[in-house]
Amino acid sequence: MSLAIVYSRAKLGVQAPLVTVEVHLSNGLPALNMVGLPETAVKESKDRVRSAILNSHLEFPARRITVNLAPADLPKEGGRFDLPIALGILAASGQLPENCLKDAEFMGELALSGQLRPVTAALPAALAAGDAKRSLIISADNADEAALCDTTEVLAAKNLLSVCAHLHKRERLPLAEPSLGAGMDTATLLDLMDVKGQAQAKRALEVAASGGHNLLMYGPPGTGKTMLASRLPGILPPLSSREKLEVAALYSVAPGAPTHTHAERPFRAPHHTASAIALIGGGSHPKPGEISLAHSGVLFLDELPEFHRHVLEVLREPLESGEVNISRARAQATYPARFQLVAAMNPCPCGYHGSPEGECTCTPDQIRRYRDKISGPLLDRIDMHVPVRLLKRGELQGKAAGEASAAVRARVVNARQRQLDRQGKANHQLTVPELERHCALSSANRTLLEDAIETLGLSSRAYHRVLKVARTLADMADSPTLDTVHINEALGYRTLDRRGRT
Repeated sequence: MSLAIVYSRAKLGVQAPLVTVEVHLSNGLPALNMVGLPETAVKESKDRVRSAILNSHLEFPARRITVNLAPADLPKEGGRFDLPIALGILAASGQLPENCLKDAEFMGELALSGQLRPVTAALPAALAAGDAKRSLIISADNADEAALCDTTEVLAAKNLLSVCAHLHKRERLPLAEPSLGAGMDTATLLDLMDVKGQAQAKRALEVAASGGHNLLMYGPPGTGKTMLASRLPGILPPLSSREKLEVAALYSVAPGAPTHTHAERPFRAPHHTASAIALIGGGSHPKPGEISLAHSGVLFLDELPEFHRHVLEVLREPLESGEVNISRARAQATYPARFQLVAAMNPCPCGYHGSPEGECTCTPDQIRRYRDKISGPLLDRIDMHVPVRLLKRGELQGKAAGEASAAVRARVVNARQRQLDRQGKANHQLTVPELERHCALSSANRTLLEDAIETLGLSSRAYHRVLKVARTLADMADSPTLDTVHINEALGYRTLDRRGRT
């Protein structure tokens, strides 16, 4: 036959839209023309494909070859279409059996020798191929990642010749087995026992982990704010199967991102000089930013007021919606961004305002300007504001007497499981109607909460945040109802957005 059709997948955010590679051979001067909105890297594949076919001891037809990548309005980038283009040429020239390509999808970059090289977004392609009831043939270097999708048959190939042998049914390609995300290695996680003192901050950290709440720690420098934040992943519940796939898919489409095991929850800590695009993602072809790479994990912002204000403001919508929509002239992408925000800051530029152990040298105007770098709407979206004090005399030299992360994590898992059994989600994700259903208050407690909100000058959003934290405190105590003690403690975690900030 002179026409062959091969299925492949493009990359569009965490989606993998189908690309049909059509190859037609006709009479005329030998040439290879490519249409269908290919970018430079795709256009260059003609040279890679020609050399790969010849070096695999196959015949490159001396005919006029037209390659169409459909749909034509979808941008194609990278070398991911090398393998399907080569197979289409071989099938159209009769070097592969008819109908051998219809039940599989192909993706991979070809070396000049015919070896297969890995590409990005292997996992989204595997998920989409499984939904289409087709197997996926991919580079062996991508196979373990793609095999995380257990609904798709993923076959690992090392070179073009082995793919041809498989299609001729002479030698079957090996079935890929997942090797990532087998389990959390708790030995690599930092232990909460290393933190001396700070009982109040440790309690707040456990509350934040139990309900998935956003947390802001403030206090003088050197009190252990960063140390506490780095211990949070060690007390969070393990990733579910769905969360593992989501995290793996995000890291799969993020070129240059550090390798992630997909077993532990991500912990991202961008420097305060990071730009807004670095946080939310972007580029001519939108790529995920720090908030998406922290999906299902922790985004830690140290020295929060040192971030540019317009950079911090981009966090407001993702904190509410759990996703970020990036629009560019050439493409649009939506990335999940359901992260737990943990931030740390000093109370003033010198760091010692309100601290009996240190003398503050800042003027009131300097303190006001420093704190105004964090807008009220952003502060409103942070559930808990926790002071971290300097250690008392003797605490630093004494032995650590706190609990190990494993013990705290067991309680966190139990509290989180109560939330999942009751409402199918963590407390921080509750909507207003769900809050009314699961956070019913007695008349006395309702009056108490309303009086506190009015006296402290808290917003309606802060009111709902207090209810969510109180619901978590009740779950930690295995209480089906919200009691006064839970509401009072939750109100105690709203300090920085009160009238006359402390």
